[in-house]
Amino acid sequence: MERVCFLLKVRAERLAEYRERHAAVWPEMLRALRATGWRNYSLFLRDDGLLVGYLETDDFAGAREGMAATEVNARWQAEMAPFFEDLDGRPDEGMRPLTEVFHLD
Repeated sequence: MERVCFLLKVRAERLAEYRERHAAVWPEMLRALRATGWRNYSLFLRDDGLLVGYLETDDFAGAREGMAATEVNARWQAEMAPFFEDLDGRPDEGMRPLTEVFHLD
């Protein structure tokens, strides 16, 4: 199993709406994430817009490819893209995993 952590930056003027949108993620998006192997997926948002994502999966590259092939992900990414700073493309393409330096089971 892979543990994946990544950082993105939400625009300050979009923080409230970003929180609202993630309080009501589309059911079909949730189903697609589960079906493509995303587990224990969490997003943490700091007041300055720093977004920390964490997930567990058997194959992160495969999970990303699986989501990229879904129509619901294309719609979600198109709607989410304007929320982020310093992105060139879709938010899911901007996920750059951090290197794990410590883990306690």
